Amino acid sequence: SVRPQPPRSCEDYWWEWKHCRGLRHAFQHYYAHGELPACGRWREDYEACRAWEKDRAASAQVPPAPARLVEEKQKYAPVWTLRKSPPADWYRPLDQDKAS
Repeated sequence: SVRPQPPRSCEDYWWEWKHCRGLRHAFQHYYAHGELPACGRWREDYEACRAWEKDRAASAQVPPAPARLVEEKQKYAPVWTLRKSPPADWYRPLDQDKAS
């Protein structure tokens, strides 16, 4: 069976890997998540993409990047709980004392 074409160009994987390893991105990721970003997967995807381009190897498996990004987002819980509707007194000024 023939593997499907990678969802992105190989250069996209290369630039994502370079961006991930950058000092600014590492600092922002550490600040937001308390850990350094895991960039090895981008490099693996790049190498698999190049292998696919080279000989269309059946062993070269490049997962689509959006699936991995969804997994990363699900790893971190949201900071605020989301509301279904606005509060009953949404129209009142913020500095006005609320009557109980």
